[in-house]
Amino acid sequence: MTTHWPVDRDRLILGLGLASITALGWAYLVYDVQTMHCVRMMAPAAAAWTPQAFALIFAMWTIMMVAMMVPSAAPMLLTFAAVNRGRRQRAAPYVSTSVFLAGYLIVWTSFSAIATLVQWALQQTDLVAATLVSASPILTGALLIIAGVFQWTPLKNRCLTHCHQPFQFITTQWREGWRGALTMGLRHGAYCVGCCWAIMALLFVAGVMNLWWIAVLSAFVLIEKLSPKLFSRPMGPIMVAAGIWFIASR
Repeated sequence: MTTHWPVDRDRLILGLGLASITALGWAYLVYDVQTMHCVRMMAPAAAAWTPQAFALIFAMWTIMMVAMMVPSAAPMLLTFAAVNRGRRQRAAPYVSTSVFLAGYLIVWTSFSAIATLVQWALQQTDLVAATLVSASPILTGALLIIAGVFQWTPLKNRCLTHCHQPFQFITTQWREGWRGALTMGLRHGAYCVGCCWAIMALLFVAGVMNLWWIAVLSAFVLIEKLSPKLFSRPMGPIMVAAGIWFIASR
């Protein structure tokens, strides 16, 4: 038991850290939804967002991506930590898992900036309402169809494979030092965005501030990474059918 305690302790510390980051993100989202802070900030700036409104929405997207994506990255982070733990035991150079996580979150922060700009464009064209819900059945249908078709593309399969096989990613993408760890985190984040961007676009379908919908999509991403063959492609036709239904019922 004594020899295994350091390993268990490391896993426990990392697990608690990831759980805390996720919990803080969800706590902010719950607060934002209950107070409708983002919606109230944007109301006076419907025609042209103020810098303050843009910063608030960007922060909201960033925190939301952290809350949604950190749980699905946990297997990769635990694998990275395990490899470094082995290197530390052999007195080889090792790097904190936080460096890898930082690279991962930098990519999703960049995605959040793009999502903020997309939201602004959709609101300027009245395709998304001030409540951050799609105001167009055609937009809703198109997003579902795009997401469904993307489930079957080679790009989706390639990116999902990297996300689904943490140890293979670590061994094939390994870089030494903290710069190497940051680069690995950036690369994993890029594969993760490549895998999940269409699913994240579906936030506009039922509402960017709809907690139940955010939870559903978070679960979708996590299950897809854990069981891609059983879940990923079968969901494609379902999303396409739902998209066609939305467009046909307008």
